[in-house]
Amino acid sequence: MNLLRSLFTAATMTIGSLAIAADGLVAIKSPHNAKDTMNRLEEVVKQRGLNVFLRLDHAAGAAKIGKTLRPTELLIFGNPQGGTPLMECAQSAGIDLPLKALVWEDAANQVWLGYNDPAYLAKRHGAADCPAAANLSKALAGMAGAAVAP
Repeated sequence: MNLLRSLFTAATMTIGSLAIAADGLVAIKSPHNAKDTMNRLEEVVKQRGLNVFLRLDHAAGAAKIGKTLRPTELLIFGNPQGGTPLMECAQSAGIDLPLKALVWEDAANQVWLGYNDPAYLAKRHGAADCPAAANLSKALAGMAGAAVAP
């Protein structure tokens, strides 16, 4: 598993800066503005045959109550082919599915694309050795990489 994580980290770092927080969040810098990054991600997700269930604009929601929030959008997506194998390892993983990705602009105007590391999710649900987590990690890294590519 450490070899897989090392390969994943090396591959992802070639597309931009990568940060894996202790809480399982993978965050990748994007050279695009937030709207373009999310548009690119949504297109990649659809090209890969996944369902887009929801695109939620948190900044627009904040504006409805008179608050200002930097660009922040959430995409919820997936399909049974990807999620079911993880739930076969640990059915409680269904609380973390379908997959989610967040695009946000930080206080320094840097745009980020983040998602929950499937290996972290598998561990959270007591299925650290679930092979589906590695497959999902690879798929998410590929989609995120395509979305933030120059």
